[in-house]
Amino acid sequence: MNWTNIKRWAKDKGYKVDREKSGDEANPYNYERKLLDDPARHGTTNSLSKIAMNIYNDITDNKHVEHQKRYAKEQSEKEVDYNYGSW
Repeated sequence: MNWTNIKRWAKDKGYKVDREKSGDEANPYNYERKLLDDPARHGTTNSLSKIAMNIYNDITDNKHVEHQKRYAKEQSEKEVDYNYGSW
C-alpha cells in the first residue's frame, strides 16, 4: 500500500493520519495516527507498513499481535539461515 491508500483506508476506519518529514534517509517520514472518536488512541511510527499494522491492531483490539510477533521472528530466523548459507 502507498500513502494515499493508507490515508484513505484509515479515514474509512475513523482515523486521522498525518506524516511529516523526519530527515532520516532510511525512514523519510514520521507517521501519526489518531482515532477521531477517541483521541487518546493514537500513536507515531516511522514506517508506512507499521502505521497500517498499528491501525489494524487497534481496530481488532490487538487480537493478532502474537501471530504477528511469531511471524516476524520466523522471518528473521529465515533471513539468518539464508545469510549463514551464503558464506
